[in-house]
Amino acid sequence: MQLSDIKKVAVLGAGQMGAGIAQVCAAAGIDVALCDIKTEISEKSIAKIGSILQRQVDKEKMRAGDREKLLGHITPAETMVGIKDADLIIEAITENPDIKFKVFSDVSAAAKPGAILASNTSSISISKLAAITEHPEHVIGMHFMNPVPLMKLVEIIVGLQTSDEVKAVITALAEKLGKTVIHSKDSPGFLINRFLIPMLNEACFVLQEGVGTAKDIDTGAKLGLNHPMGPLELADHIGLDTCLYIGDVLYREFADSKYRPPVLLRQLVAAGWNGRKAGRGFYEYDEKGRMK
Repeated sequence: MQLSDIKKVAVLGAGQMGAGIAQVCAAAGIDVALCDIKTEISEKSIAKIGSILQRQVDKEKMRAGDREKLLGHITPAETMVGIKDADLIIEAITENPDIKFKVFSDVSAAAKPGAILASNTSSISISKLAAITEHPEHVIGMHFMNPVPLMKLVEIIVGLQTSDEVKAVITALAEKLGKTVIHSKDSPGFLINRFLIPMLNEACFVLQEGVGTAKDIDTGAKLGLNHPMGPLELADHIGLDTCLYIGDVLYREFADSKYRPPVLLRQLVAAGWNGRKAGRGFYEYDEKGRMK
């Protein structure tokens, strides 16, 4: 397979990450089926993309015709319908191993011959995901950063079974989407989250121990370390449930206490305070996701 053979992409999961992936693929002129359990979920997500793009049109940062052209490349679909004729399937569902393994198994059985299966997972082994599919050589990790349309990086993870051909095609596709590519071996957390999650955990431990307030911690990171966003604000942006999932994977796989998630993080997730998307995490947010 070559890059020119990727005529249609199916994105599994119409949440924030899936919608962002669908948007950048459509912007590159690729037809996309944005899939979820129900078509209505995908339709709402596409409408949200339209609203975001309309704001760009209103600010004269995008032409109305280009907005309509982009949206015309995205079609809502139920998962098993949308994947049937896709050349590439990108999974962007919740960072829960049990759910991902079930989806990969089902999708592999229903995908057309030769289709590439990519996962946007930020921590789960690509080799393990590949092992439960019918064609493990067609499985690869394609880890986008959030928010997808703005962040320039894509982390590509090659499993033990991934073919060189698939690696080359997915690398070329990411570059076509305007992204800079880095490659990682299939190790828990890969590159980015291997060093990001311990930093987020430690910021949470500092808050849990009362060493400083959330605002003090984040201000220190921004003004003292020149980070564009503080670690607790970043965790809220990623989703505290996602941070906890990744932390648990790292802790389990490496059996190293430096990866253990803080009790405070577990409590926030248990309360449903999963960050910006939930309206509350380390901070509180209004209905438009702005910090109060």
